[in-house]
Amino acid sequence: MKTMLGLLATIILTATGCTQEPVAEQGNDRLRFAVMTFAHETCTFCPGGDSDIERWTRIREPYVGDEVLSAGPYVRGFVAAAMEYKDVELIGLESPARVFGGSSASWSTEDTFYHFLDLMLEDLREALPVDGVYLALHGAMAVRNIPRPEAEIAKRFREVVGPDIPIVASFDLHGNEDEEFLRWADMAFVTKRYPHYDAGIQGARSARSLVRMARGTYQSTTATRKPGVITPTVVQWTGKSPAMDIMERARRWEAREQDVFVSVFFGFPWSDVPDVGATVHVMTNNDQQLADRIADDMSDYFWRVREDLFGEEFSRPEVAAGRAADAFAAGATPVVLADYSDRSGDATHVLREVVDQGLSGVLIATIRDERVLAALKKGNAQAGDLFNMEVGGFAGPASGAPVSINGRLTYLGPGVDFDEVAIIEFGDRNSLIITPALKQILWTEELEFGPLDPDDFDSFVVKSRVHFRRGFDETGYAKTIIIVDAPGPFVGTIHLDALPYENVTLSDYYPYGTPPDRQ
Repeated sequence: MKTMLGLLATIILTATGCTQEPVAEQGNDRLRFAVMTFAHETCTFCPGGDSDIERWTRIREPYVGDEVLSAGPYVRGFVAAAMEYKDVELIGLESPARVFGGSSASWSTEDTFYHFLDLMLEDLREALPVDGVYLALHGAMAVRNIPRPEAEIAKRFREVVGPDIPIVASFDLHGNEDEEFLRWADMAFVTKRYPHYDAGIQGARSARSLVRMARGTYQSTTATRKPGVITPTVVQWTGKSPAMDIMERARRWEAREQDVFVSVFFGFPWSDVPDVGATVHVMTNNDQQLADRIADDMSDYFWRVREDLFGEEFSRPEVAAGRAADAFAAGATPVVLADYSDRSGDATHVLREVVDQGLSGVLIATIRDERVLAALKKGNAQAGDLFNMEVGGFAGPASGAPVSINGRLTYLGPGVDFDEVAIIEFGDRNSLIITPALKQILWTEELEFGPLDPDDFDSFVVKSRVHFRRGFDETGYAKTIIIVDAPGPFVGTIHLDALPYENVTLSDYYPYGTPPDRQ
C-alpha cells in the first residue's frame, strides 16, 4: 500500500511540473561538502589604496572550522537546507570575513587574494575526499592582475577536487561574471531581489542542487549570455519595473520548465573589470537546447527594456533639501534622503544643504571621518563637550568640501557595527553620526543606540542606493523617499562615462554605445 501511494505521489508531482527533492535515504553513502566564503563588492575607483591582508583582517580574523558555517545569510541558508538531509557532513574551510571599508574599499592585492585562497585550499586538501564544494561569493570582487577572481577561485578548486566533483556557488546580483565562471563550476545561484531578501534562499538552492548532483540525479548543463547593458546600482531596485520584470521573467521560466534555474546579474559598474555589465546564467538538467533558448530569451528581454531602466530622474542636493522641507510642512514624514552616489562615505553635499537651508529634525546617518574620531579620542572628549570642527569632504571631488559643525558631542562609543562612533547634536534637533568608514543604514533599529531614538526625527539622510528600503520604505516607515543626486558626474553617480575605465570599453555597452554582437 505504501509503495502504491509513493508511486501515485510521484505521478502527481511529475504531472504538475513539480520536482520532489531527493532525500539522503535514497543513497547509502555519507555526503561530505566543503564550504567557504570569499566575497567583496569592490569599488576600484574609490580612493584609499589597495586592500591588503591587514584590511581584510582588521574587523576580525578569518572564519575557521564551524565558524564558516554561520558566516553570512548565503552560507546559513546553505547549511539549513543541507541539514534537511541525513548523512550530510559540512567542512568549513578557513575564509576571510570582510574587508574594512566594505564596498568603499578598492582593489585587493594579488598577494592578499592568493594568501586567503591558499589557506582554504590547504584546508580542502586535508579534508579530501569530498563529494561537493559550495562557494559563497559576491561576484564583484576586483583583484590586481586577476581579471576574473571568482572564476579563478572556481578554477583553483576544480584543480584540487578533479573534474567529477560538483562545485556550486551563490552570488549577489551586483556581480560581474561571464561564461568563464561556469567553465569551472557547475551552477551559480544569484539573488533575484534588491534589497537581497533571498540570499538565504539562494544558499538553500545551492545545497539542494549540490545534493542532487552528488547523488547523480542532476547533470548541470549551462548557457551564459551578456545582454550588453551596464547600469548603476541605483536603477537596479527590483521593487520597480523594469528591473522587477526582468527578475519575474526569470522566475517564470523556472516555474514553467522542470529542473531549470535562471540567474541574472545586473553587474557592478564601479569595478573596472572585463566582465562588467549584465549577465544571464541558465542551468538545466542535461538539456543544452533548452538552456540556450532560455538564455537567448532572457538576454533579448533585458535588451528590449533597457531604455526604461534609465527613466527616473534624481534631485540635486539643494532641490532634495527643499523637497524635504516641503514634505515636513505637508506632514509627509518621516522623510528619507538617500545619498545614492557616495561610495566613500564622506560626501557632504546633503549635510551642507541641511546646514545652509536650516532644516530641523534631521538625523544624518552617517558621515565617515576617521580624522575627527581620532581627534576626539586624542582630546579625551566626553559626552556633553562642545563640538566645533569641520567634518567630511576630504576623499576627493566627489566628496564635496568639509562642513563646519557647531554643536555638542552627545555620544562617543560603539555603534552601527563600529567600535567607536560619535554623535553630534547641532542646529534645531539635528544629529550627525560620524563613523570611521562608509556605513549603509538599512534598518531604523540600527539607530537605536546612545541617546538616539529614530522616532524623534522627521528626516533621515542615509548613504545608500537601495538597501535602505528594507527598513525605511518597504516596512511603511517613511512617507517620503527622495533619491539625491550628486552635483557632478563623480564615481558612484549614474554618469559612468565620467569614470576612467582601463579594462572596459564603455561604448560596447548600452547606454554608451551598441554591443558588437547587436550591431
